Amino acid sequence: MLAEHWRCAARFVRHAVLGNPEANRHPLVLGTAARTLAAAALAVFPNTAVTDPTHQDRRDAAEPTLRRAVAFMEENAHRDISPADVAVAAAVSVRSLQLAFRRHLDSTPAAYLRLIRLERAHQELRTGDPRSETVSRIATRWGFLSHSRFTAHYRSVFGVPPSRTLHG
Repeated sequence: MLAEHWRCAARFVRHAVLGNPEANRHPLVLGTAARTLAAAALAVFPNTAVTDPTHQDRRDAAEPTLRRAVAFMEENAHRDISPADVAVAAAVSVRSLQLAFRRHLDSTPAAYLRLIRLERAHQELRTGDPRSETVSRIATRWGFLSHSRFTAHYRSVFGVPPSRTLHG
């Protein structure tokens, strides 16, 4: 079961990134692919990466931390940033950052960043010229590896498929 999980993750990255010349030129896509493989590795192979939050982590998981983190994410959504980068910008540990997002937004830093990027893709779809732009190209620019996953996320947030926004 775990071996299959690893094979699926590797196959997905090989197909969606390495097998796609358009995708493998974008830093957001490459970063997402690397984090996908890292998450699969942490799930599959024995490790000690997950630790319980410390007293300091709990104390730092406050609203000012969240505000600093969100501001950094908004300003840098176009770059390949990781939760560790956001934590450094917010001057807390990654665990404190995760706790702040869970406590105040019932989300994760990665999910929140995905939402920011989804909104940016939405803006591009609304203003893009359907004669020269495609949904896939915009999704790839914003770091979405899979067209079908992008479409599902987009539809769940905006209520319509991205193609309707581009062609509407």
